[in-house]
Amino acid sequence: MRLTEPTDFDILGAFADGHRNNAANLAHEIDRDRSYINTRLPVLADYGLLERVGPAPKSGLYAITDKGQAAVKHRDEYRRDGVDFDALVNQEVDVSASRAASLADD
Repeated sequence: MRLTEPTDFDILGAFADGHRNNAANLAHEIDRDRSYINTRLPVLADYGLLERVGPAPKSGLYAITDKGQAAVKHRDEYRRDGVDFDALVNQEVDVSASRAASLADD
């Protein structure tokens, strides 16, 4: 995945509280142009970091995924030499899913 720094991480960070949001609110919250935010949200959704939610398919509402939460958690490693960020994020998601399955079995 190819993320735009710092904007994509700022967008993901704004979602980290688990609430859904739209481009207009995000633009205000992170002080970026709304039209630019509108171009980044579908890209982040294509990467599996956000998902479209809401009462209508094209409502413009998004929410962060587990993969997006993992990306926020590992933001500092994104540009670090020798780090495969995609693998790191996917590993975090796999570990979290395993823990959740383990808890459900108990």
